[in-house]
Amino acid sequence: MVTALLIADVQNDFTEGGALGVTGGAAVARRVTEYLAGEADYDFVVASRDWHDSDNDNGGHFATAEAPDFENTWPVHCVAGTEGAQYHPDFVADAVDIHVRKGQGIPAYSMFEGSTDDGSALVNVLRAWGVTDVDVAGIATDYCVRASALDAVAAGFRVRLLTDLIAGISPETSAAAIDEMADFGVTVV
Repeated sequence: MVTALLIADVQNDFTEGGALGVTGGAAVARRVTEYLAGEADYDFVVASRDWHDSDNDNGGHFATAEAPDFENTWPVHCVAGTEGAQYHPDFVADAVDIHVRKGQGIPAYSMFEGSTDDGSALVNVLRAWGVTDVDVAGIATDYCVRASALDAVAAGFRVRLLTDLIAGISPETSAAAIDEMADFGVTVV
């Protein structure tokens, strides 16, 4: 068994005080760092970031003409190269083997929709490494964590959701996302 930890979007704009701050986001940054420094035992660690273009609406992802609906359109966030797009300072990314950037000009929630620094698709990297099992953590439970976990199952990996290392936008949508992931084959721990 070859394992990987997938960490979704532990970025400044998704933590308290950010453009789309999630309550508990900074705590996730700290807990993931502590987990990686302590009990975590993975062959590979992957972290994703939204990395949106600054000169367009990223395929309609950014609300520009109307107010955001917070389902399909969002306020401007995680613009490439800005402080908001950087990892939260409490997330020490030293243990990360592969960084994935997503949402470059298009809406993207799953880290499987992004690419690594060398332009590779994450699924191809994981398969090349021989990964069979992935754990998923990060922000936000009800969007990017959910989408990444579902795509990992669809790609044929055994997937666990680490519920002590996630934070969601709302309790209701997060609970629904966890139920959906479990129904799709994700083991919730």
